[in-house]
This record gives sequence, structure tokens and C-alpha cells, in this order.
Amino acid sequence: MYDEKEVRQVTKRIIIGMSGSTGPIYGIRLLEVLKELGIETHLILSEWGEKTITIETDYKVDEVKALATYVHPATNQAAVISSGSFKTDAMVIVPCSMKTLSAVAHGYADNLVSRAADVVLKERRKLIMVPRETPLSDIHLENMLKLSRMGVVMMPPMPAFYNKPESILDMVDHTVSRLLDQLDIDNHLTRRWLEKEEE
Repeated sequence: MYDEKEVRQVTKRIIIGMSGSTGPIYGIRLLEVLKELGIETHLILSEWGEKTITIETDYKVDEVKALATYVHPATNQAAVISSGSFKTDAMVIVPCSMKTLSAVAHGYADNLVSRAADVVLKERRKLIMVPRETPLSDIHLENMLKLSRMGVVMMPPMPAFYNKPESILDMVDHTVSRLLDQLDIDNHLTRRWLEKEEE
């Protein structure tokens, strides 16, 4: 629980929402890196987000929660991040299910993930979504376009191969590195594109 009486020198304050799509490893890895950097994080795990962690990874849900500075139950609409008066720098929904994407696109704040995103939008703060679905229907694409026109960054986890990944972690780190770039956080998680020198 967030203690408003705490006096903290916060350089950045990031909300991390994890919904029930495949790919929780992206959110977990982002939490790990932000913790290493000493950045304050507010984690919201949806019910299916928790289930997907147990299905797809070797992490226990409590281990993932321990990576965050603060954890807010997805059912707690009274959490500090439900209010625009609580200042945050950005929110990342990673992974983002099509259900969550649709809820945010239509202002249907039925849980804390979609409510926090709604607050970030109304306060004109940065919202980044990492949608995980394939193939994409017209509904998915229309919802993404609607949110993109509002300034939301749509960042599907597309693997890159110019950095010659040698493991799944390399591919995950590439996406996490790009997320950190969007958050204006310097990092060296992946090898960046450099123009090939002429031979």
C-alpha cells in the first residue's frame, strides 16, 4: 500500500499494468530493470495477468509483485493511481490484452488497469501499450488507431534480428530496451542499430 506520509525523492514514477495476454515476461523483465535503476513502480496485475504468469513462466506471482515498489489490487478503484492528483510520469500496459485495449479505448474503467490508463489519458500523460494478439481483427486495429490518435504509443513486441539475438532473453530485452527509450530512460540492454561501415 502506498503511504502518502512517506517523504520520497522520486525521479520517475511509472505505473505498470499487466493484463491477461500472453507475454508476461515482458512486464516482468521491465519491472526487474526499473527496480535495478531505483525507479518507483506501481504494479497492477489483473486476475488473468496473474494466471498467465503461472502458465507461461517459472516466476511465482509473489516474486513478480516483489519487483515493484508498490502493488495495487486490480479491484481497488480507490488506489492512489485512480486519481489524477497523484502525479505519475507514465504508464505501460505490458502485455496488453485486446479486452484491456478495448476497455481503455472506450473509457470502460471496470478495473484498476483500465481506470489508471483512463487517468493517464485525461491528464495528458504518457501511455504505452504492448498489445499481444495475432492476427489482428478490424476491431483490434480500429481500437489501436483510436488510441494512437490520442497520443498512446502502440508498441507490439516485434522481435528484431539485426542485433543477432542468441536467446529468448535477448529478444525480450530488445523490446524492454525500446520501452525504456519511450520512457526516456537510458539503457544498454540491447545492441542498437549502427550504420554498417563501408567495406
